[in-house]
Formats: sequence, structure tokens, C-alpha cells
Amino acid sequence: MQKSTNSDTSVETLHPTRQGAGAVQMRIKNANSHHSRLSQSKSMILTDVGKVTEPVSRHRRNHSQHVLKDVIPPLEQLMVEKEGYLQKAKIADGGKKLRKNWSTSWIVLSSRKIEFYKESKQQALSNMKTGHKPESVDLCGAYIEWAKEKSSRKNVFQITTVSGNEFLLQSDIDFIILDWFNAIKNAIDRLPKDPSSPSRNLELFKIQRSSSTELLSHYDSDIKEQKPENRKSLMFRLHHSASDTSDKNRVKSRLKKFITRRPSLKTLQEKGLIKDQIFGSHLHTVCERENSTVPRFVKQCIEAVEKRGLDVDGIYRVSGNLATIQKLRFIVNQEEKLNLDDSQWEDIHVVTGALKMFFRELPEPLFPYSFFERFVEAIKKQDNNTRIETIKSLVQKLPPPNRDTMKVLFGHLTKIVAKASKNLMSTQSLGIVFGPTLLRAENETGNMAVHMVYQNQIAELMLSEYSEIFGSEED
Repeated sequence: MQKSTNSDTSVETLHPTRQGAGAVQMRIKNANSHHSRLSQSKSMILTDVGKVTEPVSRHRRNHSQHVLKDVIPPLEQLMVEKEGYLQKAKIADGGKKLRKNWSTSWIVLSSRKIEFYKESKQQALSNMKTGHKPESVDLCGAYIEWAKEKSSRKNVFQITTVSGNEFLLQSDIDFIILDWFNAIKNAIDRLPKDPSSPSRNLELFKIQRSSSTELLSHYDSDIKEQKPENRKSLMFRLHHSASDTSDKNRVKSRLKKFITRRPSLKTLQEKGLIKDQIFGSHLHTVCERENSTVPRFVKQCIEAVEKRGLDVDGIYRVSGNLATIQKLRFIVNQEEKLNLDDSQWEDIHVVTGALKMFFRELPEPLFPYSFFERFVEAIKKQDNNTRIETIKSLVQKLPPPNRDTMKVLFGHLTKIVAKASKNLMSTQSLGIVFGPTLLRAENETGNMAVHMVYQNQIAELMLSEYSEIFGSEED
């Protein structure tokens, strides 16, 4: 051992053989505390020739980084809104349909995304800490809806992302699935439709900034320690960013002026610049425009299904390709000539999917809101004959477009049931598919789970007693 001293410190160098091969220890002791065992020590481990692993710096700024990392959790953990077990099935990946396989997943909902873990809760939390990345769903621009027709299980809803991924979530316990549906829907509604929206990025930046003032001071000190040429480059980027912000503000200002001056939708429709839509319009509006009581598109779809889809397994229950359905929807809305015998519509599930979408997007369902409670009261009646007569009376009181479209649709569905031995679609199956689509309350609140039962039962009764309910009416 060699020992050297000066006025301030003493340094002891221990021979490598006494500390282990390849290791050198330096002990730095303050001259004023020769007898203190609390002196600082630093170790340098020689891993390769000429390479030294630097000791951990005790600089205050670097130390604050470690403190922040340990004390402040990641943003995703700060914004966790809900977590728990649900049944999950991924049925599409990037628009490509997948085989439906149900599995139990631990689900974590944050303000922007949902994460699916295959393991138990304890393992999932452990993986979060170790940086393991679970399957993740970005909720920006996503769409959520109840999807009874997608599964024979009860309480199923579907999440569709902008990238074409589709997930089914399910629980047998009504209040749990309702709570999850509302939580995810609220999260989607709070997000911008565009995932790259600058307002969303600004929001995240504000959260990060409020997490720690020390983090910002660390960033500020980094700028001061940079070389002059680096500072100059940074200042140029900041100035350039400020210029971009100014340009964006000018664009926003011009857009606001344009929007306030733009003509109304009615004016554009009167001038023929915007055509009236089929999807999303009121049923009576479509019928008035076509001078009919049953929309032409509904008749076309029913004719195509009866021509080549009555024997298809799972007709109306199996979903068609969403992108192709949207293409069909666009053509119908543009009032282009529609030929459902064209090869691009050869998948009959695309036609049935478009028909269900038409009824689902009606501003007011086929069973008008004002009749909802009356139909529910009718289905509650104990005597079957009284139940049928009451519903028959209600159907006769419906507006002509609703009544006639209902008669055509349920008449078509009775032909589906007649082929149940081949298509495996019973009255109960079709009731599950069409009940919530055709019949729903105007304000769906806590009674949603109860309404589901009545919606299905009403649709089933309309099918099973079709001739009794509609038979006395003139064709």
C-alpha cells in the first residue's frame, strides 16, 4: 500500500490482489476527520483495458433525477381510472377478422388507452414496474357500442379503434359491465377524434409540467451547461417552434372566420351542393324523399339476403368486413346506382351488416321513442293473448313509414327463422340481434340491463306471432 498526503486530503491506494483481480479502490478522506469512518468512498471497476465504469455522480442535479424517478410514477400510472377482470376477445386486427377466442384479462383503463394483461393482478402490477408492455388500445377516435349480435353471451360490448382493431368485452354481472361501458365511453368522449390533436399533446405537457418543478429546473440547468454552439442551435429551434405556433394561430383564426361565414346545411342542400343522406336521416324523411313508406335500400338488402343468404350459417349474427360496409354506406349516401349482385358485395354478411347499420343510425329507432314504454308495458302482461292484442294495437297506431317498414322487416326475418335448421338462427337469436337495434329508450340510464330483456322479448314476440300481429293488415 502506498500513501500520499497533501494539505487537504490523503489518498490510500490498495494493491489489486488484496481487493480482487481487476479492482482498485480509492479512499478519499478529509484531512479534518482522520478518525471518522463516515468518509466518502468511490469505486472504479476495470471491466476492459482502457475502459472504466464511471462512479455514480453525487451532483445535486443528477441526484434529483433519481429522486424524481423513484418518487413520481409514470404518467400512465397517474392517470389510471379503472382496473379489473373482464372477459376479452379480439375479433379483428387492422381490419382483418380473427377467430373469436374468449379469455380472462386484467384490464387497466387510463385517460387515453386500455391495457390488457393475461396474468393475474399481482403479476400485471409486477410487469408494470419491470417495464413489460401489455397489449394496448388507443382510445383516440375509437367507437364503443353494445354488440349482442356478436356473441351468444350476455352483456357484450365492442370497441373499434381507428386502426381497425376490434375487441369484445363481457361480464355476467350487469352492474360491472355497465360501469365499464360508461367509464370507457366517458374516456373516449373526452379525447379528440384525431389521435395527433395538438390540444391533447398540450394537455399531456401540462400534466408533465405540473408533476415536478424540479424537473423543469433540471432542464433549465442543462441549457446553461451546454456549449455555446449547442445553445445557439437550441435557441434557433425554439424560435422556429414559436414561429410555427404563430402560423398555426393564424390558420385557426382564418378557419374560425370561414366557419362563421359558411352557408348553412339547408342552404347547401337547396343548392344541390350536398345531397340528402340515407344513413343517419329520419325514417319519415327518407320515405318522403322516395315517395314510399319503406326505404328503397331496406328493400334491396332484404331482396339480396332472400336471394342468396337464407341458408348461410349465422346470417345477421356474423359481422361483415367493416371497411366494405362503410364503402357500401358511402355509395348509398351519394345516391349512386347500387347493384348488390356486384362481386364486391358477394359476402352476404356485408349486406346484412349495412342493413343493421341503417337501422342503428336512425336518429329515432324503428319503434319510436314515444312508444317505447307502451311496448314494454305490453310485453310485461301475463296473459299471452292480451299481450299479443296490445302489441297489435300499438303497431296499428304507428306512423305509416314505421309500421310498413316493420312489417317488411319482420316478414323477412320469419323467412330466416323458417330456415333455422340450416342457418342456425332461431327466433331467440334474431331477437338478441335486432331487439336493441330497433327498440331503445330515449334516455338509457340505470334501467339499461332491464330494458335489454324486454327489447329481446318484444322482437321475439313480433317474430313468433307475426301473422297474428300483421296478418289482418292489407298488403
